[in-house]
Amino acid sequence: MNKTINIANGQGFWGDSVDAPKKLINNKNIDYLTLDYLAEVTMAIMQKQYHKDSEKGYAYDFVEFASESIDPILENNIKIITNAGGVNPYTCAERIKNKTNGKLKIAVVEGDNIIDKIQKYIDSGIKFDNLDNGKDIREIRDKICSANIYIDSFVVAEALKQNPNIVLGGRITDPGLVVGPCLYEFGWDKNDYNKIAAATVAGHILECGAQCTGGNYTRWWEVENFVDIGYPIVSISDNALFNIHKDPKSGGLINKLTVTEQLLYEMGDPTRYLSPDVTVDFTSINLEDSNNKVSVSNVKGMAPTDTYKVAVNYISGYKANGKLTVTAPFAKQKASKIGEVIINRLKSNGILDSLE
Repeated sequence: MNKTINIANGQGFWGDSVDAPKKLINNKNIDYLTLDYLAEVTMAIMQKQYHKDSEKGYAYDFVEFASESIDPILENNIKIITNAGGVNPYTCAERIKNKTNGKLKIAVVEGDNIIDKIQKYIDSGIKFDNLDNGKDIREIRDKICSANIYIDSFVVAEALKQNPNIVLGGRITDPGLVVGPCLYEFGWDKNDYNKIAAATVAGHILECGAQCTGGNYTRWWEVENFVDIGYPIVSISDNALFNIHKDPKSGGLINKLTVTEQLLYEMGDPTRYLSPDVTVDFTSINLEDSNNKVSVSNVKGMAPTDTYKVAVNYISGYKANGKLTVTAPFAKQKASKIGEVIINRLKSNGILDSLE
């Protein structure tokens, strides 16, 4: 009989619902709870916070969640895998230990943050060409404010061998939050490309939380009860077959289309989805519908690239927005005039040199 584990995701970004993880941590059928707090821009925000205050630079709301969830974590034996550590995972871990009187065992995954090393790497000749336009990183090297390697999921598996309650990292890949537990539980080899690819697809579907359970669905009017939308759970076996489902009592919707739309999210080349663990052919994926559950099979994987991806943020001016309520009469014309006044005032103060 194939071994199966249940992995849920209760956070798709920093600022996502605070209720979702609280509900999932009390689900006794879950083995792992993943919490994804990081986007590329989030790393820049956290790095800037850290530079201003060395006690910051992590998702502080995770500390509150962990400290309030000691009992269900221990009673239900649910392990949490998260990238909430941002650019300061050790301080985040210390805060949790202090708030929980050391009741939770935490494994910290490090090595992704290279902000203090990237200038040396550039000088040594290591290539950091922009993946989108091929430009040389030296054009913006003096403006770099954060640099993080997408580290592989085998590090997460190694951390789980220490039997922690929480694996806390920085820029673990989003799918890696799911891949890591699979590697640990099933003992897959680095060359088990198809299996690792399947776990990567599972992680990609889960990574944005409720986006795959109807939260980002084009046919939004078919989704029931957005207020109590369910967050996704994957049941995956050691043969790498898995299905996506949710708490049947929750709102939302899971079908082939909600899952497909999430698969298309930040995909890149569909035949070569890159991760540090494996290269995935998204065109191979087979989906089957079954009453708020989607089964996934036939995922094909290939060897990963021989390089790591690095997320680099750099300072390039400032961004601001504001809103004005414009009323009748002649609201359209009035709005155009207001916009013209704002733009011209910015220009006259040297803030905008030109308007494209």
